Amino acid sequence: MTKQENEQRLAYLKGIVSRLPEKPGSYQYYDENHVIIYVGKAKNLKARVSSYFHTEVDRFKTKVLVSKIHDISYTVVNTEEDALLLENALIKKYNPRYNVLLKDGKTYPSICVTNEYLPRIFKTRTINKKWGTYYGPYSHIGSMYAVLELIDKLYHPRRCRQPMTKEGIETGKYQVCLEYHIKNCEGPCIKKQSLENYQKNIAQAREILKGNTRAILREMREEMQRLAEELRFEEAEQMKRKYLLLDGFVSKSEVVSHTIDNVDVFSITNDEKIAYINYIHVANGVINQSFTFEYKKPLNESDEEMLQLGIVEMRERFQSKSKEIVVPFEMDFQLEGVTFTVPQRGDKKTLLDLSVMNGKQYKFDRLKQAEKLNPEQKQVRLMKELQEKLRLPKMPYQIECFDNSNISGTDAVAACVVFKSMKPSKQDYKKYNIKTVAGPDDYATMKEVVHRRYSRLLEEEQPLPDLIVADGGRGQMEVIREVIQDELNLDIPIAGLAKDDRHRTNELLYGFPPITVALKTDSELFHVLTRLQDEVHRFAITFHRDKRSKHALHSELDDIKGIGPKTRDALIQALKSVKRIKVSDLEELTKIIGASKAKIVYDHFREGLA
Repeated sequence: MTKQENEQRLAYLKGIVSRLPEKPGSYQYYDENHVIIYVGKAKNLKARVSSYFHTEVDRFKTKVLVSKIHDISYTVVNTEEDALLLENALIKKYNPRYNVLLKDGKTYPSICVTNEYLPRIFKTRTINKKWGTYYGPYSHIGSMYAVLELIDKLYHPRRCRQPMTKEGIETGKYQVCLEYHIKNCEGPCIKKQSLENYQKNIAQAREILKGNTRAILREMREEMQRLAEELRFEEAEQMKRKYLLLDGFVSKSEVVSHTIDNVDVFSITNDEKIAYINYIHVANGVINQSFTFEYKKPLNESDEEMLQLGIVEMRERFQSKSKEIVVPFEMDFQLEGVTFTVPQRGDKKTLLDLSVMNGKQYKFDRLKQAEKLNPEQKQVRLMKELQEKLRLPKMPYQIECFDNSNISGTDAVAACVVFKSMKPSKQDYKKYNIKTVAGPDDYATMKEVVHRRYSRLLEEEQPLPDLIVADGGRGQMEVIREVIQDELNLDIPIAGLAKDDRHRTNELLYGFPPITVALKTDSELFHVLTRLQDEVHRFAITFHRDKRSKHALHSELDDIKGIGPKTRDALIQALKSVKRIKVSDLEELTKIIGASKAKIVYDHFREGLA
């Protein structure tokens, strides 16, 4: 690969990373042949994946992995635990190369089931397939210990390391150890447990390690019922405890549900020109495939038509033979031997919601990619969104916001900031010294400033804003309305940003009487509006501080007629204080600022002393 090709590869990958959601999920890395080489999990997909591409990464193996990556895909889930379980399922399915080779310091552990006459089950970091069958590796140690603990409680496999043979057991060569006495082992070495029963337990443990818990639960339930029918109630109760133990573990461990097997899930997310169809396949209660495809709509095809196309194409592409397909709505469409389900609640509804979430996330990522290439597209989208939220007659291209600043009514000022196309237009910002209001009266101050602002715009025939945002709640909105509608007879929409008890902006108000507009506080639009609010705060406070600073720096020398700033500064620099200037004689002053100005200063202070 040439240097230019490598730079293009990294630029492509960093583009994907920049669009990743800050949500939990599993991510997959692909090589140049689009083969999965690494599967990972993350509490925050964007933060985790971007860490691989930091320049300060110094692990050699991580650098090797990054050099092999040519594409990235991901699946979002609801919790970090689901991300872990999804990662494990994908690792078992695809066996990616670097999930085995890339480790931090040492290899991840696996669970070994030995090939001995009485097999043992234990964790190990050493892989030697002559010894037995290995399950894993487990990147999350907690989940591995949870599985081992479950198997120990259910089946009590022997823990001793003593090699055991059939002949040795037959001749009574072995003795039970402490594990037998504390009931962690059932004593197969002295025939307290039959070989058949022990091997059956090991076989079931293998199925749990493979993730095939449904069949085990079904066998346990059937065995429990059989024992109860034979009036062997103690054994039935023992089996019931095992059943509940495994059922409880499964309910916490599966990404979806152990009751769902071999199901396809489809959902569709739309915009004007493109349909995004997400496909999820579930086998043995876990997701093992998740993809989102986009279809350009040449005509005004319906969601049903697009979804039918996606179902046929994706099932053929992934060679799915599922007999059940979960879809978001009823469809006039049939496939031979296949049942279509529109779930309203339960595990299948959870699956459908997950599919919808992945489709929406993919659409959002594509939108962010397009907006990165064309920033104006994002601004237009936000303006359209605000227009729809407030039901404005036109897109709010120009938005203006006001704020006051004073300390106990002194040095009262106000400021107006202007946003055009959702961006600050600083050349249009305005500062106002308050002229008609005495004391700290925010409402009267706001009324003066708004009247001055828009009466001048009318006089100068300047364009009026498409929206005014009050930095406050209902009171500020009403003051602005009185000026705009009652006094100036203008029709400009007015909104307000209200704060909660902790002085944090938490809602958007609109209309008279004002009502709360549904807007998520973590949405892009809300962030733009709070940025508008923060900007007017900053501008007003900066203006107020500048005004106070000028007052604080005022000197008695400024009040002497005929003495300018340069003369004042020269005197201060030479004599350091007004007090020393007052007591200086005429000769000393003349040396600093000349005879004529020295006489003015000398006479001024002598008149004050007289």
